[in-house]
Amino acid sequence: MLIDGFPAGSLQANCYVVAPAAGEECVIVDPGQDVAEGLDDMLREHRLKPVAVLLTHGHIDHVWSVAPVCGAKDVPAWIHPEDRELLTDPGKGLSLLARQQLFGGLKFTEPDDVRELSDGAVLEIAGMSVTVDHAPGHTRGSVTFRLPEERVMFSGDLLFAGSIGRSDLPGGDYPTILRSLGAKCLTLPDDTMVLPGHGPQTTIGRERATNPYLAEAAPFAGPTRGL
Repeated sequence: MLIDGFPAGSLQANCYVVAPAAGEECVIVDPGQDVAEGLDDMLREHRLKPVAVLLTHGHIDHVWSVAPVCGAKDVPAWIHPEDRELLTDPGKGLSLLARQQLFGGLKFTEPDDVRELSDGAVLEIAGMSVTVDHAPGHTRGSVTFRLPEERVMFSGDLLFAGSIGRSDLPGGDYPTILRSLGAKCLTLPDDTMVLPGHGPQTTIGRERATNPYLAEAAPFAGPTRGL
């Protein structure tokens, strides 16, 4: 398994490429602001051919470059339907002040090919099986992507190393994000690698032991399940 990534743009959202190995097809996760050069460098370095863009949610720091990336690579974008409107109107996911600061007349469009994600779906893509878990609370359409055989989860802005995503923006809700953390994170094995939307990677075990928000989410967890 090949996973590479870098923090992009002013908000340092992690953009990832994921493939079975170098020289094969890949997916791109969360192409945010100003990713073009860094993304193309990674694709060349690993000799990868993108076949899709996967979006953990619709906030602008994660989807800023989705239309140009999909257009340049001629690939579809996958997003949960609850966040689809943010592709063309990302300001709906932000506070009024942030909207005014970020969008000085900028216009955003959907990629030509947008496909919708659903909870529990398994995407057979780029030679990989990617499981989708709907995990609202940061946004209504937040999802995580899991690679079952590798015990890897791309958590978007649901779970970070030592913290969780904010729930005070439009579409966010604190009790809902706690339920998502309990149901979608705390049920995973401790050795599950977590690749978040911001900051360094972590593991479920480390967060279970040290993250105070996961302690608060514990009542919402069911039995531990494999990836």
